[in-house]
Amino acid sequence: MAKKKVIIMGAAGRDFHNFNTYFRGNDEYDVVAFTATQIPNIEGRKYPTELAGNEYPNGIPIYPEAELTDLIKKSEVELVVFSYSDVRHEYVMHKASEVMAAGANFMVMGGEQTMLKSKKPVIAICAVRTGCGKSQTTRYVSKILKDAGKKVVAIRHPMPYGDLNAQRVQRFADYDDMIKNKCTIEEMEEYEPHIAAGNVVYAGVDFGDILAEAEKEADVILWDGGNNDLPFYKPDLFITIVDPHRPGHELTYFPGETNLRMADVVIINKEESADWENIQKVRESIQKVNPGALVVDAASPISVDDPSLIRGKKVLVVEDGPTLTHGEMKYGAGIVAAKKLGAAEIVDPRPYLVESIAATFKKYPYIGTLLPAMGYGDKQVADLEKTINRVECDTVVVATPIDLRKVVKIDKPATRVRYDLQVIGEPDLRKIVNDFLAKQ
Repeated sequence: MAKKKVIIMGAAGRDFHNFNTYFRGNDEYDVVAFTATQIPNIEGRKYPTELAGNEYPNGIPIYPEAELTDLIKKSEVELVVFSYSDVRHEYVMHKASEVMAAGANFMVMGGEQTMLKSKKPVIAICAVRTGCGKSQTTRYVSKILKDAGKKVVAIRHPMPYGDLNAQRVQRFADYDDMIKNKCTIEEMEEYEPHIAAGNVVYAGVDFGDILAEAEKEADVILWDGGNNDLPFYKPDLFITIVDPHRPGHELTYFPGETNLRMADVVIINKEESADWENIQKVRESIQKVNPGALVVDAASPISVDDPSLIRGKKVLVVEDGPTLTHGEMKYGAGIVAAKKLGAAEIVDPRPYLVESIAATFKKYPYIGTLLPAMGYGDKQVADLEKTINRVECDTVVVATPIDLRKVVKIDKPATRVRYDLQVIGEPDLRKIVNDFLAKQ
């Protein structure tokens, strides 16, 4: 029988993992292309033979998603696999309609077909949307594990934006490792907090090979999810975070709702700055689809290195890029800090935007009067630096997971906003994790 021709729709992460775990070496299918979206400049590459396998001696080309309909017709594709995350349920069905109208079948893959089983205990930390608070939750759980005497290895959801073969397995133990691997701002934002906490963090492309390496040095694997994607490893303890600042999103975004339904523990985060009615709406959603989950209440209190640089000043607020773009958050910790500490004005960066940063605002016009720390390549980092330094303000408020001052040269005073997880009342997350360890 002839192999079924397949296109995998992705964003340089879940798409490659779905290929590696299900389609690579599968005699029923011939993957003729990947398509790419969400992330700038990740198309135009090839998934190399070294990763794809001998069945693909020329590798697999990666095209812009805008060419999807033409690719289906040109290559007589029978199956299109949707493989990226943090999009509305409605969006997924629009893509399904496009694929079906072009003559192909549409497929969404579940976790059971793609999650790898580890020989070590796995705690997965996921969310229903980008920007719910996975980073501070991961740090919090990591400390619990280390206090219990466990060697923690974090494995981060993929962000392979460079040479895919060179990024097959990446290990980061110090800041120099990030420089050596030419990490983007987005990658550094995720790896640096682990390194600062004394953890080794792995990332890359082939998560089977990554797991084999991580298991050699870990007592516990900590899966640090990206966007609102499903875990790549089968979790022994599944923690999902929901956001009362975006009530209702926990049931209307893909695949975040799946994470909510699968969770052993659901954390309602950011309660200190959310309306009570929205907290209750999120709580009702949890009860509706996963009444057996343990529900943990939590806050993400902020701290500022130098509050005097905000009080009474005209400030530019720089926030995490993905949270503001496809995460659709209207504000984050930087705006909260600026308002709480009495900034005289939050300066609108839009009159000062440079090239690729201006293009980001054109694509995501709802961002408003704050600046996403976009840095998916040297050009974009340079444009970000120019934009920041063009803005007429007294202070730059840096509210990104990484200290942005290490990456771009800011020509005016800057102060950093940090945020940590604070568990409220019972059930207590520390007890939940320690009880889990006791059963292993």
